[in-house]
Amino acid sequence: MLVGTTIKTIQDIMRKDAGVDGDAQRISQLAWMFFLKILDDSESEYELRDSSYKSPIPDRFRWRDWAADPEGITGDALLNFVNNELFPALKELTLDVRSHDTGLVVRRVFEDSYNYMKNGTLIRQVANKINEIDFNSSKDRHLFGEIYEKILKDLQGAGNAGEYYTPRAVTQFAVDMIDPKLGEVILDPACGTGGFLTASIDNIRNREVRSVEDEHLLEKSINGIEKKPMPHLLCVTNMMLHGIEAPIQIKRTNALARPLRDYSSNERVDVVVTNPPFGGMEEDGIETNFPSGFQTRETADLFLVLIMHILKDGGRAAIVLPDGSLFGEGGIKGRLKEKLLTECNLHTIIRLPNGVFSPYTTIKTNILFFTKGQPTKEIWYYDHPYPEGYKSYSKTKPIRIEEFEYEKAWWTNRKENEYAWRASVEDVIANGYNLDINNPNVEQEDIGDPEELLKKYEILQQEAAKVREALKSELMDLLASLDNKQV
Repeated sequence: MLVGTTIKTIQDIMRKDAGVDGDAQRISQLAWMFFLKILDDSESEYELRDSSYKSPIPDRFRWRDWAADPEGITGDALLNFVNNELFPALKELTLDVRSHDTGLVVRRVFEDSYNYMKNGTLIRQVANKINEIDFNSSKDRHLFGEIYEKILKDLQGAGNAGEYYTPRAVTQFAVDMIDPKLGEVILDPACGTGGFLTASIDNIRNREVRSVEDEHLLEKSINGIEKKPMPHLLCVTNMMLHGIEAPIQIKRTNALARPLRDYSSNERVDVVVTNPPFGGMEEDGIETNFPSGFQTRETADLFLVLIMHILKDGGRAAIVLPDGSLFGEGGIKGRLKEKLLTECNLHTIIRLPNGVFSPYTTIKTNILFFTKGQPTKEIWYYDHPYPEGYKSYSKTKPIRIEEFEYEKAWWTNRKENEYAWRASVEDVIANGYNLDINNPNVEQEDIGDPEELLKKYEILQQEAAKVREALKSELMDLLASLDNKQV
């Protein structure tokens, strides 16, 4: 059976269960069950390679023991086992020296996971369908990877406070341009479900990993931080799907909750790739972890301060930010951009059009590329065009990686054209550190004189008020006429 059909059948089974309410709970339920199956399949491989391998999970709680047999435990007995034995055991898993890292990952995952299903027979049916996928089969793994992408996209509808999951084309392009190297420390401080990190893994593995030692070095170099439990669980599972045996460096915490002064020099990183939540506000007190001149509760601004702080000199960053982060002048936003241009070389801004995050938000976004350690002299802009025939992106017509071939070709041979232009840092400073600079190579639409537009607006308002009054008068006359007829 095709993996996609299996996933659809699982979702249909879950819809029958009274305990699973909506997409978010269904995805969360799927996630912990897939996590255990993926771990179990991976451990089968480890055991073949190393006869001394020891699972951190006690035998009776391993997937193969309670879930693999299609005729195994079911009904109330299975429900009781999952709720009262499996979850308590994995939440408080004892860490063994030989399997410490994997055990710690399991414990972290189950600290925030829940069994939402209330019907043990349906749990058995779901387990049996999951068993149809062999995560040691390259074909099944590849197909499931595509399905997993769809599962992650289903989470977008739950995004609030600016938390939208980044389209795969955007993450891949950003990583391709940053070009991380084997041995460099890579961090996504707002990693969500891990899109930027998996793109980094694929980028490095395809070009540089040639030995077991290289693979271990890659695994140690991938770091992520995610505040919310479900995206964290999905990210950990995503890392395992991408061959990271023990993704211990995917931490569940708020990256902004740690005071900047607490970072030591050996905690600096080489590469940051991220799309921090934008439009959201942090809880009271978080801002005190930052220097007084940059104390704000606006999430995206705080992440930009954090990224500049934790990069090494020579470190590189690609960060997705909304238009509002570019054109805010004065105050903290002005000081923030002054710091960015003084301490970093903000060499490129890719301006993305409306609809990249559609249908979840229409906010226009940008990818900022900068290197720490040298001040900015000039900034190149590239206005990403819609494909021919498109007026916007949508859920059925998302942005595709192939569209970035123009930017990639231009990247190493920069010349101004209808999409690309540059601005000197002096012009930006003279403009009050406003980075929202229009393309001078495209004729801007003349919207007219502001005072004339205001006069026209006032006239239209007056005319609209007259129409409303006339309609109101006619309606009152009609109602009066109807009352007279009834009498």
